[in-house]
Amino acid sequence: MDKLQALEQYFGYTSFRPGQETIVDALLSGQDVLAVMPTGAGKSLCFQLPALLLGGLTLVISPLISLMKDQVEALGQNGISAVCLHSQMEEKERTAAWELLRRGRCRLLYIAPERLESASFCSWIQRHPPKLVCVDEAHCVSQWGQDFRPGYLKIRPFLDTLPACPVGAFTATATAQVRQDVVQLLGLRQPVTVSTGFDRPNLYFEVRRPAHKWEELRKLLQPRRDVTGIVYCSTRSQVDDVAGRLKQAGFSAAAYHAGMEAQYRRQAQEKFSRDEVRVMVATNAFGMGIDKSNIRYVIHYNMPGDLESYYQEAGRAGRDGGEADCILLFGQSDVMTQRILLSKDRENETLPPKEAEQVKQRSLYRLQKMRNYCLTDRCLRQVLLEYFGEQAPEKCDHCSSCLSGAVPVEFTSQAQMFLCCALRTGQRFGSSLLISVLRGSRSQQVLERGLETQSTYGMWRQLEPSLAQRLVQKLEEQGYIRFTQGEYPVVKVTRKAKPLLAGKEKLFLALPKQETQPLPVRKDGLDEVSRRLFEQLRLRRRELAGAAGVPPYVVFSDATLQQMARQRPVSREQMRKIPGVGAVKLERYGDAFLEVIRTFQQQRYRKGNQTESKGVR
Repeated sequence: MDKLQALEQYFGYTSFRPGQETIVDALLSGQDVLAVMPTGAGKSLCFQLPALLLGGLTLVISPLISLMKDQVEALGQNGISAVCLHSQMEEKERTAAWELLRRGRCRLLYIAPERLESASFCSWIQRHPPKLVCVDEAHCVSQWGQDFRPGYLKIRPFLDTLPACPVGAFTATATAQVRQDVVQLLGLRQPVTVSTGFDRPNLYFEVRRPAHKWEELRKLLQPRRDVTGIVYCSTRSQVDDVAGRLKQAGFSAAAYHAGMEAQYRRQAQEKFSRDEVRVMVATNAFGMGIDKSNIRYVIHYNMPGDLESYYQEAGRAGRDGGEADCILLFGQSDVMTQRILLSKDRENETLPPKEAEQVKQRSLYRLQKMRNYCLTDRCLRQVLLEYFGEQAPEKCDHCSSCLSGAVPVEFTSQAQMFLCCALRTGQRFGSSLLISVLRGSRSQQVLERGLETQSTYGMWRQLEPSLAQRLVQKLEEQGYIRFTQGEYPVVKVTRKAKPLLAGKEKLFLALPKQETQPLPVRKDGLDEVSRRLFEQLRLRRRELAGAAGVPPYVVFSDATLQQMARQRPVSREQMRKIPGVGAVKLERYGDAFLEVIRTFQQQRYRKGNQTESKGVR
């Protein structure tokens, strides 16, 4: 069987997505691969298909149990034998998994990096070496990455104990520095590097700065009661609070965070996966690789600590290619919350002091970039893509900045006041204290330093705090100021500011005519008739998934059901042409869905005849 035959038979597709074929060919030819592909671009298929064609065992190192279980269930539905080994398995499950492995009946084995610490496992795998090793979420190996895990540093020494085989490293978010670390720290040998781009055109990005976050969240969720989404919060207490309020307000919601008992976390995730719960309120513990394809929105109740985390979490929306919304509710207290979380981070305690300090400084740098995103008036998509090293047009017309109807308003004099304040106080303070001076604050910090005597004191009294922050952000974006690195960044005025101070240049902020634009619920492009059929197909999918004990999206994705609703196949031959319907799923589920479509068409035909005969009378 060649790669295209296997692609169609097991996965239900007749062609590859961008980048997939290059990766598959490289792994099949024995080459190492570094693949940087956004969420929803089909990374998993890039190593699952070679695993089928190479034969033997493929070892997949993955960071989260939920991710392993999702992929193993999905592979099983496609007729591919796969197992995972993790700490939460019951003895019966573990025994069954090892039996498949010992009999050579398993194509893919998923493990967490921590299992490499097991001498018995390493001894077994050395006696049964894999044909292919894949490292998922490979950015976790880099201290420059947002999800650095010391356990990933054990992967290269482990690989050195195995006979040579191709190694594939996969990630959705990686800056140039992280990519370099992945190649070096995993020991990739002249890897074929594939980056399909970070842009997700189907995602709408928005930042809101509401006075009352809870009221804003309720307003956003009200028209979305019947679609699936995630609300991310920074802390466990916020998760419990928001989830409780949503339930009281009549929303179908569940909570998920690391402080919950494992059985309750598992129950919450299973209900969400099976569409029994519409809204998952979670910390980032509800993490990487969530495979649920029909998430229509991701709302961040708080600002995350870095753009990598934000883009990865937001990218869990719209994995099926359909329109989805990514909305961030920003408040100034979010920055302080993230600083507190950084100070309590215990992940780096195993590192030498010098390296731990470097990791901390990098985290603070990323936090500053995240804050800048929340305050910018530039195209949000442009800011995100530039951060990951990609060029983007100045307007995408699919984010809140581009659609706000903003008009340029001059703030040259206010900008000059800030620069003068920074210079006259010796360029010794951060932006928060300088803003306090300009706004005429009588805070202890201002009075203790005698800053109320400055000539610029109180000149920004009429400027709203959020607007003041955005003005400082604009000065940094334009290169008029820079921030020193460290826990308490200090403002430094650059040479570029001289023309602005002299009045030879002007500075403008783009202010929206309406601060918060009404946001329509995203549509799936179905007409009224197709929509009715789609809902009936969803009901049948839920019944079949319940009987099989798997999440509904593992049976068929929403995108596949929508194509069924549009094309309305009435035979197996026609059904086989629907993207996502492979040979195994056609045999297992095809007739059940064909029955729904045929019945629907017959009912429409009868109703049409009845209407016509009434008209004749």
